[in-house]
Amino acid sequence: MSYEPQVLRAANQRLAQRREKNEQDCARRRQQVYAQLPRVQVIDQQLRQTVALAATTALRTGEDPTQAIAAIRDKNLALQQERKNLLQKNGYSSNYLEEKPVCPVCKDTGWVGAQMCGCLKALCTEEQNKLLSSLLDLQGQTFQRFQLDYYGPSYSQDRMQMEAVYNTCRRYAVGFGSFPIKNLLMTGTPGVGKTYLSACIAGTVSGAGFSVVYDTAIHVFAQFEAERFTREPEAQQSAKRYLNCDLLILDDLGSEMTTPFVQSALYNLVNSRLISSRATVISTNLTLEEISGRYSMQAASRLRGEYQLLQFQGPDIRQLKNR
Repeated sequence: MSYEPQVLRAANQRLAQRREKNEQDCARRRQQVYAQLPRVQVIDQQLRQTVALAATTALRTGEDPTQAIAAIRDKNLALQQERKNLLQKNGYSSNYLEEKPVCPVCKDTGWVGAQMCGCLKALCTEEQNKLLSSLLDLQGQTFQRFQLDYYGPSYSQDRMQMEAVYNTCRRYAVGFGSFPIKNLLMTGTPGVGKTYLSACIAGTVSGAGFSVVYDTAIHVFAQFEAERFTREPEAQQSAKRYLNCDLLILDDLGSEMTTPFVQSALYNLVNSRLISSRATVISTNLTLEEISGRYSMQAASRLRGEYQLLQFQGPDIRQLKNR
């Protein structure tokens, strides 16, 4: 699972703000208690000195430090008990002065050993959804709100076809990572629901903790061209996003100007993600025959052989809604 750098950076920033707030809250509680119970402040100072005292005692005498450390440990335990009694006697909990991280698993560091903690994954998902929501209506476009009634009565060919498409998209999104189909090719005329179901897939997969990138074909290929010929840092970063995310949704293939570079870029993008076993959803107004005629034979072959074709059909939903 590989989140975009800007997503991970924003999530880590929120985590740092959470730690800072936690430290500030703890400092305020400490000041409050110290003002009321000066003895607690003295005890805390003595506790901080115990470890250093044990080490310096052992170094100074050159003797076995076991007894000295044991004596200091006993003193430390006695101080802790006195501190606990003072707090409880004055109406505080015994851990009132301890920092209280939001996540007890990682203590708000975001990591448990070399593994990303669930709390950081959740923050990454939130930040990722912010990016996706700038391009897609993740709140309004959900599987629950998808209306098959737009495609006619239940016995019509369009309705039955779109019900099958909907079910495939939903199973794909809900079972992402284990669903037997890894790549989808959505084809159909404008306004029949390709972008809507792409948004449904993006929101569901992102919500499950996977990294998702959605972008239009025009912008994707423009970024690859800038990365190739200008070496702009932003373009290089975008190229990595497209290649390394768990799910890439490439929208409106065919809307870009098809040049030899674009033909090559599409093949490299599709092939690289297939080799690395990363999932891709492509939507297009083109038919399979038009894709074969416009792009390289190698790219068309990959799309035909490695992608599940979903044929969208029906009326232009946008026009129906406008009426």
